[in-house]
Amino acid sequence: MTTAWSDGYVTDIDYTHGYYTELNPLRLQLLFLNLGLTPPAVATACELGFGQGLSANIHAAAQANCQMWGTDFNPAQAGFAQSLAAASGANAHLFDQSFSEFCSRDDLPDFDYIGLHGIWSWISNENRAVIVDFIRRKLKVGGVFYLSYNALPGWSTFAPLRHLMTEHTAHMSASSETISTRIDAALVFTNQLLATNPLYALANPQVAERAKKLSEHNRHYLAHEYFNRDWEPMHFATLAQWLEPTKLNYACSAHYLDHVTAMNLTEDQQMFLQTIPDPLFRETVRDVMVNQQFRRDYWIKGARRLNPVAQLEQLRALRVMLAVQRADVSFKATGARGECTMSAKVYEPICDLLADHIPKTLGEIELAAQALGIQFAEVVQAVLVLTGSGQLVPVQNAAHIANSKPYTDRLNANLIDQARGRSDINYLASPVSGGGVTVGRIQQLFLLAKNKGCQRPDELAAFAWQVLAAQNAKLVKEGKPLQTAEENQQLLLAEATSFIDKQLPILTALQVVI
Repeated sequence: MTTAWSDGYVTDIDYTHGYYTELNPLRLQLLFLNLGLTPPAVATACELGFGQGLSANIHAAAQANCQMWGTDFNPAQAGFAQSLAAASGANAHLFDQSFSEFCSRDDLPDFDYIGLHGIWSWISNENRAVIVDFIRRKLKVGGVFYLSYNALPGWSTFAPLRHLMTEHTAHMSASSETISTRIDAALVFTNQLLATNPLYALANPQVAERAKKLSEHNRHYLAHEYFNRDWEPMHFATLAQWLEPTKLNYACSAHYLDHVTAMNLTEDQQMFLQTIPDPLFRETVRDVMVNQQFRRDYWIKGARRLNPVAQLEQLRALRVMLAVQRADVSFKATGARGECTMSAKVYEPICDLLADHIPKTLGEIELAAQALGIQFAEVVQAVLVLTGSGQLVPVQNAAHIANSKPYTDRLNANLIDQARGRSDINYLASPVSGGGVTVGRIQQLFLLAKNKGCQRPDELAAFAWQVLAAQNAKLVKEGKPLQTAEENQQLLLAEATSFIDKQLPILTALQVVI
C-alpha cells in the first residue's frame, strides 16, 4: 500500500468505475425549489477526488453549458478520466494533482458548484483543511457544496471491525501480497473471529451478518471503502464545525427520499423534532432516530429564499421524464422505516401522463391531475419519490439538450466501443437528464451493433456473441455460467428482443442513442 505520494490512500488497486447521480448539479433544482430556496445557475463546477472520472465526464458532456474542473491524485485514474474528456471534447479540465496542489492553482475560476463524493471520510485532517479553505475562497456567493460521507451513529457498531481488518492487513499479511489477497485474508480472519462468539458480537448481533456480506463486494470497492489509512465516520455536528470558516449554511439532504418525512420518521419522532429550533442540532437528533450511516448533503453560501409566487412558478416550470417503461413502474420506495407503498390514486395518473417518455413540466402534470382531485403538493411529492427511486429524471431545457448532444454522442461512442473488451463501465450519458443512465455491457454491445447497421434482435445477438466468444466469455443465468454456444446465443436473443422492446425506446427518448 503506497504511502509516499498517496498520503495513506489505497493506490494498489483502481477505484471502481461508478457513476454517482447526486453529483449531478441539475438534481438540486427540485429539492431547493421545494424548500423555497434559490438554486444557482451552474456554469462552473468542480469535483474533488473524482476517482475514475466517469461522473465528472458524464456531467461535463451532458451539461455542456457548464465547465467542469477536478482532480484526483492517482495518475492512472486521472489518465483514464482525461482520455474520456478527450473523446467527448467537452469543457472538462481534469488533473492528477493532490488537493493542496490543485486548490492552490491560480487559473481556477470561481465555482457555482463543488462536489465531493465519499472522499471526506478517507482523507487526513490536513487535506480536510485544504478543502475547507478552497471552498471558502472559490465557491461563489449563492454557490452549492455537495458532500457525502460516512456518518455516525450508523457506523459506530461496525467501526471496530473495520479497525480489526486494517490491523490484520498491517500485521498478518506480507507486504509483497496484493491488496486483494490481503483483503481476502482479513475477511476470512474476521469471520473466524466472529464464529467464536466474542462479547462484542453478542452485544452487536448485526455485525456478523454485515461482515459476511462484505465478501460479496467488489475488492476494488472494499479496498477504497475500508482499507485506507485515514478513515473517519463523522457526526453531522462535527462536519458542521469543520465547515464554519466557509460561511456555508446547511441547505438539505441530497437524497430525495429523505424529504418524504413519513417514510423515515414516526409521528412521535416528527413531533419531537419540531420542538428543536436549531436546524443543525435537529439534524444531529434525526441521525440518531434513523441510525444514519451515510449522509449526502447540500450546503449553500448565502441561502436566498424565494417568495411564494416565484417558488410556485419555478416549480411548475421544472421538467421531468419517465425513465422506465410504464408497466415497470413501482409504487414502492424504501426509507429509514422500511418499504413503503405509495398511493395508486395519486401515482397511477401521473405515471400514465408520463408514459410516452416525452418531458413535461410539473405545471402540465398539475393541470392534468387537477381533474382527479390531485393537489400540486401531491404532484411534487410524487415527483420527489419517483425521482428518488430512479424512475423519473430531471430534464434540461431544449437549448441545453441540443448543445450537449454532440458531446454525449462522442462520449457514448467511446464507452460502448470500450464495452467490446471490458464489463466494468455500466453507464452512458444523457443530454436530456444532464446525467448518467445505467446501461450494462450487453446492452452497450447491442447499441454498438445498431451503430454498425444491425437492426433485428437476431442481428444484435449475433454481433454480441461474436464479441464475447472471441474472448471466451460466457453469460451467467441464475448464478451459473452458460456452457454451450447455443445456450449463450439463446439468452442473447432473448436479451436483444427485450432490449428493443423495452430499453431502446427509453434510451432513444433520453437521446443516449447516437
